[in-house]
This record gives sequence, structure tokens and C-alpha cells, in this order.
Amino acid sequence: MSSIAIIGTGFVADLYMRSLETFPGIALVAAFDTDPARRAAFAAYWKAPVVDSLQAVFEARPGLILNLTNPGAHDSVSRACLEAGFPVYSEKPLATTLAQAEELHRLAAERGLQIASAPCSLLGEAAQTAWLALRRGAIGTPRLVYAELDDGYITQAPYRDWISESGAPWPHQDEFAVGCTLEHAGYYLTWLTAFFGPIRQVAAASAQVSGVMLENGDAPAPDFSVATLFFEGGMVARLTCSIIARHDHGLRIFGETGTLELEECWANTAPVRIRKRLRIRRRLVESPLTYRFRIKGPTHPKVGRRGAASMNFMLGPAEMLEAIAAGRPARLGADFALHLTEVTLAIQEALDQGVAQPVKSRFAPVAPMPWAEQGGSYGL
Repeated sequence: MSSIAIIGTGFVADLYMRSLETFPGIALVAAFDTDPARRAAFAAYWKAPVVDSLQAVFEARPGLILNLTNPGAHDSVSRACLEAGFPVYSEKPLATTLAQAEELHRLAAERGLQIASAPCSLLGEAAQTAWLALRRGAIGTPRLVYAELDDGYITQAPYRDWISESGAPWPHQDEFAVGCTLEHAGYYLTWLTAFFGPIRQVAAASAQVSGVMLENGDAPAPDFSVATLFFEGGMVARLTCSIIARHDHGLRIFGETGTLELEECWANTAPVRIRKRLRIRRRLVESPLTYRFRIKGPTHPKVGRRGAASMNFMLGPAEMLEAIAAGRPARLGADFALHLTEVTLAIQEALDQGVAQPVKSRFAPVAPMPWAEQGGSYGL
């Protein structure tokens, strides 16, 4: 039986707890939050073993600690866990500055421990299916990517009414202060870097366009960003993030013989469709019909829709526990997480300068999940 501990029992922790139910071989041995009322509500709802200090978490000797605190605390909490001798799986972002992320990367290596970062949707069925389709040549050689992460005009939504299962409010002030790029870009950046390798350069711009201020009077982070990503292997991608434009989580990968299309990265079971390109007489035509590409056989445990997402949030921690037991790096491990953080920060911090910025971090190739290494089939 593997074991985890949770630090931070707010809104996102409930998504992990619901996902944890799909992994009976993983036990929660301790959960901690600095807010006693939140600890009590979490314990009552989930019948969870809640403790009253960080030291008590360490004394429970978990095999992995999940850092689900607010983004501003990610660095200090992950650092404390590593210094105490525990591997860490952190909610995104790994840190809010590149210097902090690099220091966590260094500390983990120095202590011989693993650190990884969400999001883990790369390990889900939709991403793995898309990746398999590319490896199988379903669209020929891929040449260009358009990826969208627009969530609608969130500042006009009734977000104060958004409550988690155990009663935690959606942390809107943290979300606006951190920004949609740091919060959301990883959902496609992880996919694209796994598919196409490291990014060597980012040309980006970002802006705060809604005019909404934080409750303390400070300006929030940019609520819009657009980036052109240049990969070492030659792929080029355009990624857009906003909490202004109409909801659109679409992905299109344009290849020499067709297009891979996916409408939603926040659903592990989102269909992956292939649209062929045809030459009919003197015209080049995008086929009006698409074919669904599927993985043959079982994939991973699924969870139902919770709020805006239908994702198993425990795929990342579960894979990390397997990696630790096997003595290999986790797929979402330190090098990969640092690269994700560096690229994301480069996009968010570009503001209106629009200057191309080189990316210095790199990572080794990421392996597909075992159930997605081969096979695949088409269907309407």
C-alpha cells in the first residue's frame, strides 16, 4: 500500500480526494491546513486523518506529499518537505518565480528526492490518444499547432458561489493574482512538450484587459496572453490563454496529410478526431467528416465531471509513486516541471514587450504511458 499526505485542504484538495477513490492502493495518512475551520470541514466530509502541524505530517511518514496550498506558498512548503526528506508533488505552478523553481530543482537533486508538478492531464486518455495518433502518422508529419485556453469572461461569472464538495470557496483572489497563464497554460504546454520536445524560444505578449482590480486594490496578473513557441525539433505552436474570450479549449495540430482536433483538454475522455485533407480536381479541401482515433484496451481510472473539469487529479501522484518505487524519474518530474515553469513565466511576464526569449532549461524525452505505447484505431 502506497501512502500520501496532503498539505492544503482548500478547493482543489476535494478534486484530489474524489480522484483518490479510484486508486484503492494509495492511502491518505495525513492532511494539514493552517486554517483550523478548513481542517475540520475537510476531516468531517472525507473522514480524513487531519493533523494540526506540518511536523505531524512528517511524522506520519508518507511516501509522497501533495502540496495543494495557495500558489504563494508552493515554494516554502515544497522546500520544507524536501528539507525534511520527502518527495513532493506540487499543484501548479511549481513556483511563482523562476529563481524559486530553480532552487527547488537544485534542492531536490541535492537531497536525492523527486519533485513533480501538476497538471497531470498529459497522463490521461485524451492526451495519450492524441500522442499515439501522432506517432502512428495519422496526420503525416505535424507542422503547426494552434492551442486555445480561453475560459470566458470569468470576472463577470458568479464565482463567489463556486464551492467545493467539502465547502471550500473557489480562491478567486489567488486565481486573479496569479493569473490564467500560470494557472492554465500547463494544460497544453505539458502535452506539447511531451509530444515535440523542449521549447528553445518563446515570443509572447500578455496584458490585463478586464480592468478589474483585486480586493486589496492591487492590479491582478495578466488575464490574456498569446505565445508563439519554437521547439528544438522544429515544431512551432501558438498558445492563447485568457479569462475574457468565449470558452474555447480547442487543440488543432496541422500535419502534412490532415489535422488532429480535440475540443477539451479538461476532460480525460475527450475524443480525438482526425480530419483528412483532400485534393479534388483543382481544389484542396478539408474533409467535412472526421474520424475518431481511439486507444484499444483499458487506459486508466476515470472520475465524473466536477465543476469545469472531468479529470483524474491523482494520475500524477500515482505515476510518481510508481516511479519512486521503481527507482526511475517521474514522467512529470523535476526537469520537466522546471521547463514548464520557465516557459509559462516567460509567457506571462512578456507583457506588451513582445520580445523573443530563449529558454535555457531542458528535459529528457518523456515516455508514453504503458497502455498507450502501441495500438490505436479509427472510427466515426
